Amino acid sequence: MKKTRFTEAQIMGVLRQMEGGVSAAELCSEHGMSSATLYEWRAKYGGMDASLISEMKAMAEENRRLKRMYADVSMQNDLLKEALEKK
Repeated sequence: MKKTRFTEAQIMGVLRQMEGGVSAAELCSEHGMSSATLYEWRAKYGGMDASLISEMKAMAEENRRLKRMYADVSMQNDLLKEALEKK
């Protein structure tokens, strides 16, 4: 997965500038990003502070890890059922 080149604090700073009245085009050219990225951040992180963003990312990582664990256990379960059916 591609990592962002902006930290949570930087994202929050850009969103605060946008809320402060700076135009989207000006922010995009200043920070070297697309307007789509800016509006995605606003939709995803609007109303959050930096601690909530880092907590959300940690929960997403844990969720990804748990999904992988479930897939492994499910595959082992299927293999065991298949082996029992053959006997």
